[in-house]
Amino acid sequence: MAEQNYYETLGVARDADEKTIKSAYRKLAKKYHPDQNPGNAGSEQQFKDINEAYEVLKDKQARAAYDTLGHAAFKAHGSGGGAGMHPGAGGFGGFARDGGGFSSVFSDLFDNIMGAGAQTRQRSGPRRGDDLRYDMTITLEEAFAGKNTEISVMAPVACTTCSGSGAAPGTKPVTCSACGGAGRIRATQGFLTFEQTCAQCRGKGERLETPCSECNGSGRMRKRRRINVNIPAGVEDSMNLRLSGEGAPSASGGGNGDLYIFISVREHQLFQRHGADLYCQMPVAMTTAALGGEVEIPALGGQRLKIKVPEGCQSGHRLRLRSKGMPILRSRDHGDLYVEIAVETPVGLSRKQKELLNEFAEQSDTATNPRAHGFFERVKGLFEGL
Repeated sequence: MAEQNYYETLGVARDADEKTIKSAYRKLAKKYHPDQNPGNAGSEQQFKDINEAYEVLKDKQARAAYDTLGHAAFKAHGSGGGAGMHPGAGGFGGFARDGGGFSSVFSDLFDNIMGAGAQTRQRSGPRRGDDLRYDMTITLEEAFAGKNTEISVMAPVACTTCSGSGAAPGTKPVTCSACGGAGRIRATQGFLTFEQTCAQCRGKGERLETPCSECNGSGRMRKRRRINVNIPAGVEDSMNLRLSGEGAPSASGGGNGDLYIFISVREHQLFQRHGADLYCQMPVAMTTAALGGEVEIPALGGQRLKIKVPEGCQSGHRLRLRSKGMPILRSRDHGDLYVEIAVETPVGLSRKQKELLNEFAEQSDTATNPRAHGFFERVKGLFEGL
């Protein structure tokens, strides 16, 4: 006997929504109900087919499996060639309990497509310890040179009395009777199987008859630990470093968690940082800016840099010193240092200095102050237009 097409049975398209499918089912179920057709074997069979089709198409997962695998999604799976079974004839519960049928096929399908099988196996194993966080503030100089330091962390450690088992000395955990040591309990609803963590043992698969008095059965104690941390040169603000295995120990026999060091770089009084590049503003005397000269500034790493100021330098002029910026993380290269010139107007002048400046002003013309001359020419033209 040919297998029915569930969509054709209900008279709906393959892309029909839930509302359309439900409406079609109700109309057909009312039409072919045995009470409406007493003694009609054909109507009775039609009613069974309608119900079978609706049971599958009303459920999103079952419908997805049917669309992908057809009726094979509901046949016995992995049972050594056992007889097939439709969803309308006895339900799906038996398949879920013994690992075959729709639940297994659907699971295998998603395992192949999404790699879910490996994730499920990983979740069912011992849970690793919690990750810990430590906030560290460093100076820009320390970020430039790198830093090796020791930190003190208050963190859970394995109980020394019970060696982390949680059981009193001389005793040991016993297998949980609720889940049989699996740590998880399976429950079947219709043709679907749900797995949840065992409430009795909280997923450990074991329970304590005599808890350790030192740690109250947790297997862990809080203790201050000292850990050596190496901050690499070039580390940036808001970066974090992971120290594998330096986190909290597992309470279920898994590996330790990790320790994350969150870096905060303190603002510097002279330099501003953007990535690997450094920026600073350098005040320059008016005479040096006019005549040109050489200025010395301090740099990170204890250096002193000599900067040549070009003749006639204006405020806002930017000088670039290649490879004088921050180290680039995991590289031998450095960023650049950008120095912005700020020409300083002299203050507190003596009478002699004022006389000299006045004399200089009398000798000045458009050639010595081209920008000022051009500005006033534009302003003059504007007012003449008005």
